[in-house]
Amino acid sequence: MKEERLFLWKMLKRKDEIMLDLELSSVAKKFLVKCDSVLYDRLVVKIKNLQENSFPSDSKRVVGRRDKIFRVGSYRILYMVISERNLLFISEIDKRSRVY
Repeated sequence: MKEERLFLWKMLKRKDEIMLDLELSSVAKKFLVKCDSVLYDRLVVKIKNLQENSFPSDSKRVVGRRDKIFRVGSYRILYMVISERNLLFISEIDKRSRVY
């Protein structure tokens, strides 16, 4: 199971001209390893979409922080785009009640 997830993760990190590089915090990595496979698949799809379009219309800015937040059901992905490094940095993934 872990090997399969690592393989999918490596596919996400592949370099394309239009996609941002991806970096996850240790908290986000830990959450992805521990979550169930259905949620994992949903999150991977959304993260890939964020790599292609880092400012979707349904993302919001977090008040008082540089992060933006993206909703995936009852879960939230906190991320920031570092344009100087062409990087999408995911700082946290968790349930709505624990993220805020």
